[in-house]
Amino acid sequence: MLAAMPTATNPPPRDEPPIPVRLDACPGTLRLHMADDGALARVRVPGGVLTAAQAAALADAAVRLGDGTLHLTSRGNVQLRGLEGDCGGALAGLLDAAGLLPSYRHERVRNIVASPLSGLDGTGDADVRPWLRALDGLLCASEAATALSGRFLFALDDGRGDVASLGADVTLIASGAAGAASGGALLHIGGADGALRVRGADAPRAALFAAEAFLEAAEGQSRAWRVRDLPDGAGPLVRATARLLEAAGIPCTYVASVSLPTGAAPAPGIVDGPDDHRALSVLAPLGSLTATQWRLLAEVARTDGDGEVRLTPWRGVVVPGVDRAAADDRLRDLAAAGLITDPASPWYGVGACIGRPGCAKSLADVRADAGTALGTGGGLPVYWSGCARRCGHPQGDWVDVVAEQDGYRVSVRGASPGEPPPATVTEPTPPTAPAVLAAAVASARTAPACTTPLTQ
Repeated sequence: MLAAMPTATNPPPRDEPPIPVRLDACPGTLRLHMADDGALARVRVPGGVLTAAQAAALADAAVRLGDGTLHLTSRGNVQLRGLEGDCGGALAGLLDAAGLLPSYRHERVRNIVASPLSGLDGTGDADVRPWLRALDGLLCASEAATALSGRFLFALDDGRGDVASLGADVTLIASGAAGAASGGALLHIGGADGALRVRGADAPRAALFAAEAFLEAAEGQSRAWRVRDLPDGAGPLVRATARLLEAAGIPCTYVASVSLPTGAAPAPGIVDGPDDHRALSVLAPLGSLTATQWRLLAEVARTDGDGEVRLTPWRGVVVPGVDRAAADDRLRDLAAAGLITDPASPWYGVGACIGRPGCAKSLADVRADAGTALGTGGGLPVYWSGCARRCGHPQGDWVDVVAEQDGYRVSVRGASPGEPPPATVTEPTPPTAPAVLAAAVASARTAPACTTPLTQ
């Protein structure tokens, strides 16, 4: 139990530190963000890993304190919306009791993504779950880490290249089939050309040292929240991290001109594993789950799985350890509940920010418009944004549908190296022509060279 339940007049027992000037204002569970639909809390879930009981506690919090919906983020975290502004103490109590707040002082810096299928499908060079547990523990034990921005991101990739492409500040890539602890790892920092090779057992500590090297480099720079914000780039951080590792007695080798691997996100459906168990992979339409859908996932994990759910950075959920005989039936149950269980779904690859009425900056109800303009699916992912901030947009190549004052602009954006800017074609559209908008989105998903500003 909490020694003293935090309330509006009684601060948390493990006080959150004063916010240094250089830190951003990312929301957390102890620092709520006020939106048009109420307060918003962002619950960090390192690696996206929850027990079934923790998942149930999040559903209870959404129903008791918020709008009853659980919103998945592009980092595998959970946002609760529609909260009362003074519910911070009650929310902290619920999450603390479920083990979701191991350190009040570190709750916003536990930003770790990990390969969701690691250890489940026989792919990848190692199971990164030992790294995840170790790194989270090291972060929560580090005084220096409390100064990290809520935007600073760690990625643990098992070698398949899925989370390596998410643009993390510090990325560990497993190498060697002996396992994450006894194998090797490549430590990438930001967009630096080279990497540091370390032993697998040392990888979590090496990642923390890289973050501490960033903090030293960012000292005195008020808006250096991430590695890419440093004026000198990531190169000096690699050298600084190597010096810290050497001083700590951790052997490392510099590897020049090594690139991050690239791989696909888990597709919806059944994932076959090396044993007699399977994993169920589903996606949340537009990243949102009702409490009923969420509780069904937790129940499947508890009764048919191994008691765990894994949230993915692609707004999906993986339920591991499902008996082969039960997998098909349970997947049908999840499909009947409205979850995306098949890559052929027209919702597959479609995302959106919260839009109106939840966000005051949004120029449109993008979620309703995305449903109206829904096509047959396939091609590049598409993301609908209510304004030019494009909150939560995907990494890599994607179709950008952004609301403007006179309608929507549809374009192809991305990070494909060497690709020229897409061409621009103006195509006026009447305000009541969702079919034309849907056609433009479908065209952009299959023809990346086309950029179409539209009015709607």
